[in-house]
Amino acid sequence: MHIHLKCLAAAAIAALSLTAHAEKVHISTPGTSLLLDATEGKPLKFVYYGDALTNADIANIDAAGTPSFNAYPVYGNNPDKETAFRAVHSDGGMITEMKVTGVTKTAADDGASVTTVRMADTLYPFYIDVNYRTYPDEDVIETWTEYTNKEKGSVQLTRFMSAYLPIRRSDVHVSQLYGSWANEGIVEEAPLPHGVKMIKNTDGTRNSHTSHGEVMISLDGKARENEGRVIGAALCYGGNYKLMFDTDDSDYHHFFAGIYEDNSPYTLAKGETFVTPPLALTYSDEGLSGASRSFHRWGRNHKLAHGKDLRKILLNSWEGVYFDINEEGMQQMMSDIASMGGELFVMDDGWFGNKYKRATDNSSLGDWTVDTAKLPHGIKGLCDAARERGIRFGIWLEPEMTNSVSELYEKHPEYVIKNPKRDAIQGRGGTQLVLDLSNPKVQDLVFNIVDTLMTAYPQIDYIKWDANAPIMNHGSQYLTADKQSHLYIDYHKGFEQTLKRIRSKYPDVTIQACASGGGRANWGVLPYFDEFWVSDNTDALQRIYMQWGTSYFFPAIAMASHISASPNHQTNRLVPLKFRTDVAMSGRLGMEIQPKNMTEKEKEQTKKAIADYKLIRPVVQHGDIYRLLSPYDRKGAASLMYVTPEKDKAAFYWWKTETFCNQQLPRVTMAGLDPAKTYTIRELNRVDTVPLPFEGKSFTGEFLMSNGLEMPLTHTVEWNDRNDYSSRVLILEAK
Repeated sequence: MHIHLKCLAAAAIAALSLTAHAEKVHISTPGTSLLLDATEGKPLKFVYYGDALTNADIANIDAAGTPSFNAYPVYGNNPDKETAFRAVHSDGGMITEMKVTGVTKTAADDGASVTTVRMADTLYPFYIDVNYRTYPDEDVIETWTEYTNKEKGSVQLTRFMSAYLPIRRSDVHVSQLYGSWANEGIVEEAPLPHGVKMIKNTDGTRNSHTSHGEVMISLDGKARENEGRVIGAALCYGGNYKLMFDTDDSDYHHFFAGIYEDNSPYTLAKGETFVTPPLALTYSDEGLSGASRSFHRWGRNHKLAHGKDLRKILLNSWEGVYFDINEEGMQQMMSDIASMGGELFVMDDGWFGNKYKRATDNSSLGDWTVDTAKLPHGIKGLCDAARERGIRFGIWLEPEMTNSVSELYEKHPEYVIKNPKRDAIQGRGGTQLVLDLSNPKVQDLVFNIVDTLMTAYPQIDYIKWDANAPIMNHGSQYLTADKQSHLYIDYHKGFEQTLKRIRSKYPDVTIQACASGGGRANWGVLPYFDEFWVSDNTDALQRIYMQWGTSYFFPAIAMASHISASPNHQTNRLVPLKFRTDVAMSGRLGMEIQPKNMTEKEKEQTKKAIADYKLIRPVVQHGDIYRLLSPYDRKGAASLMYVTPEKDKAAFYWWKTETFCNQQLPRVTMAGLDPAKTYTIRELNRVDTVPLPFEGKSFTGEFLMSNGLEMPLTHTVEWNDRNDYSSRVLILEAK
């Protein structure tokens, strides 16, 4: 693509499109275009989304054949079609008919620009604004809608999608992520069928265990990693959602994305405005990885908390000791991670409780008081111990939850989510309850939990924020009877408002979104979190599959990936330390293990691996991803790499995923390198007694991308160290 010419054309067209009687509105990024027909007095029409357009393209695009669909279809006239919006107006009418009244363009934070198409109903004083946000250097367009009610009474919103996109039928395939606890982020790809395909989540608090609110839409048949046209879509929302494809008798698939409305009809009061969460769209003609690179850059630069800062290497106590917290044990683990070159220690669950001691998962949530029997010198003593060892200290919290066995619940049973007239259903441990964040007093409570801790112990560097229960009772003791259907939406409004307050006062603390593992991997919450816990399953082999899928939409810097014990605590699989480490090094490296159970040889190997990871940390956490060989292709191996934007360094990963005698595995060719540069190869985290044949050798980028390097199927190690796993991590440095 000749991007520089297209950027100039985009700027010219954008300026022309915002005149008094706008027709074509061009929403442009460096490499993509979204074209609308916003003729005043008529419905807003979708014209085009894809590769960047030139002036000549736009002038003649109607002659090429364009869809005739409304860009934001509403229910009423022609009610046989699926729509993005439905409402019952104040007089009981169910027809909405929107016409364009104007187009505005405003500057926003972060160098962004927002184009707003304003529409009014032809009968009612009811208004819909369709918004599009772009950034100067990103190929992502965020789109959302706002509804304003100026009718005589309330309007009942019964569907309120963030966005709609028609997709021309051909051989369209959709890649989505699905799974369950300990099996999150699994890739499933299939051609779009006739009828309706729906992806949804109704958990209430977390929304990415069973399904994800993101999809990749491959326009040229089965998805390929580094070639082919792909549209990526990611709903930026932490609550219940619905993604829906409706394939009718037209030439188009109809894609809708937004809040799941079935259990959340919303009463919009007179004078009130309702804002939907954004849908982020990207387009790439460089396959799935190309779309991923756009999401990753946009996310690091504009969404993820501290997305431009490198992440620390940490040890988390959970799988090492579980609830068996004590001062001596915490200090021992701090000493171990410090000796291996780590930078942070995180104390997990089990440190709190006064009247009710937190010894298992069935009590004490909400009572965030140090258990001095376990920690005689309290949090301050641990912060001091970390400082003495040259590392930082972090702590686990679950501030949105309580147990029925807790002092908090005894004092404030009205704070939990439940139907006022029914008994509460209780979750984890038979006692867990969700606090009602639609209630401002509960928002204050959750803020004060963090504020009290951080005020008393400003040395805390990291908070692991967990959420281990869904909404189990549709009901609020705070909301009025006529607003009970607002619970799921108002919960997340309250959650976001609380996080904004925390971030305003404590902008520098690192916060991880852990939600029974990977329950909060979404761009709706990540502006307030630095990373997320991919899964409670730390098994290295299964993590390859989970992290592969998760990387479709989220960068390595946000994906916490830890070295854990063998046998693994979730799968009981025996996996050698080399393989476990090589997988963990492809994300934000950490440890989830009891170091005192490691041998001195293993500790020394880990120390060397941590030092090696520091060499590639900027490449992995800030580089561009190129997925090369998918584990889902079942070819016996998986491979990916990260490349700096300057293409002067790269980190290459290769993992054998199955072992058979005399097996033939494909040679992996690399991607993303500068063909004219020459790269020197070095293996990291090496365990072989002899170096690889290409160790220290140099090859052109062109050779590596057309030929690749042969990966040995086994490691050359002492007889007693042999096993059926093999993996490689290479660093490539341009001369």
